[in-house]
Amino acid sequence: MSLACSRSLFFMAFIAGALALGVSYYLEYGAGLTPCGLCLLQRVCLALFTGVCLMASVHGPGGFGNFLYWLLGLSCSLAGTVMAWRQVLFQSDPSHLLSSCALQMEALYENLPWLCRVTRMFKGEDGCAEITWTLFDLSIPEWSLLLFMGMTILGVYQLLRVVWLVCKRPPGGTSSHHGEAGD
Repeated sequence: MSLACSRSLFFMAFIAGALALGVSYYLEYGAGLTPCGLCLLQRVCLALFTGVCLMASVHGPGGFGNFLYWLLGLSCSLAGTVMAWRQVLFQSDPSHLLSSCALQMEALYENLPWLCRVTRMFKGEDGCAEITWTLFDLSIPEWSLLLFMGMTILGVYQLLRVVWLVCKRPPGGTSSHHGEAGD
């Protein structure tokens, strides 16, 4: 029962991540919105989370593998939550948070090593504070934050559930169910 439950949860999380990735690509290529650096970092976190969930749903791991996949998924969703939260803060008060000497994305990719690029992207740029699209009065980073927070809550719950099941198991590997001879 636990294996089927974990596989279906991983698959549902994969579907949610794949739909969100599809929407982000539609907004970029179909609607013509240009993503900023933080949007791209959130997309990377979402793609990693989606990939972890796909691997876990195909693999169907046991106890430790289940714990490991949820831990990987939780780390990806936490990173995405931080990125989305930072962009929501930029959009709420951009004058205090954004650096005034932000580089354009093309110049950013040409000259800097990858770790410096990620650091600069995380600091924000002028495009991070613009609200270019809303749905039900929520911007794209706010929707992204909701998705990542939901996946984080799911990951924390599943990790606690796996730990609880391991702690509940009796020592020595014997079964806690005492069946009768007729069972």
